[in-house]
Amino acid sequence: MLTAENIMTTDVVSVHPNTELKDLAALFQQYNLSSMPVIDDQGKLYGVITTTDLIDLDTTLHIPTVVSIFDWVLYLESEKNFEEQVRRISAHTVAEICSTQVVTCGVNTPVQDVADIMVKNRVHLVPVVEDEKVVGVIARLDIIRAMGV
Repeated sequence: MLTAENIMTTDVVSVHPNTELKDLAALFQQYNLSSMPVIDDQGKLYGVITTTDLIDLDTTLHIPTVVSIFDWVLYLESEKNFEEQVRRISAHTVAEICSTQVVTCGVNTPVQDVADIMVKNRVHLVPVVEDEKVVGVIARLDIIRAMGV
């Protein structure tokens, strides 16, 4: 039986809760990720951050012109407003917008159970935790690979 340990990614890209959103966006781009775990100073799971969290932050803005920045969309009225919006978003940290109610699994969790967790909780990434530390992550693509599709 395949378990989380068999399919998880162990080279985990993560961020700290105090990471600024501009740095987070750069990591998403650099590693071509859409989500990652947030790890605190003790190395424990604090939450999960997604590109959707960034987009949700931006939906509070209602400005006519569309400009792509940090690999998500900002709506702008003018150059002055553009600079203001960049400062506003850059001032936020991961801790302010990440999900802290996170579903996890253990290394011995069967892959089918991990898939069920993803479907039931509508998540695309499940951190694999051992002794309160993230030892890996499983993304939906990992599940698909395990299915041999």
